[in-house]
Amino acid sequence: MVSQKTLFNDDDQLMDGQKDLKKEVMPLEKLKSLEDKIATAIEKVKTLKEEKAVTERRLRDLEELLNEKNEEIEQLRTEKNLIKSQLESLLNEIERLELD
Repeated sequence: MVSQKTLFNDDDQLMDGQKDLKKEVMPLEKLKSLEDKIATAIEKVKTLKEEKAVTERRLRDLEELLNEKNEEIEQLRTEKNLIKSQLESLLNEIERLELD
């Protein structure tokens, strides 16, 4: 079949061209949207990694402080036991003196 040219054939071609353009724009928009989402995800990962590093440093600092406090507690317990022993010895000596 032979196509006949009419006054409206150019309009049909333009409309087909616009449809093609819309088809091209949609994937480009989707690609841009996907790129934006990927960029956002990358930034979130980067931020989370930085936060993780800060948190790990803080955890190490707190663990070190805890170890220092545990050592201090152990030292105080030892000192307490020594004082308790000395006090018991003094009380025993006083008791012996009273009995004499």
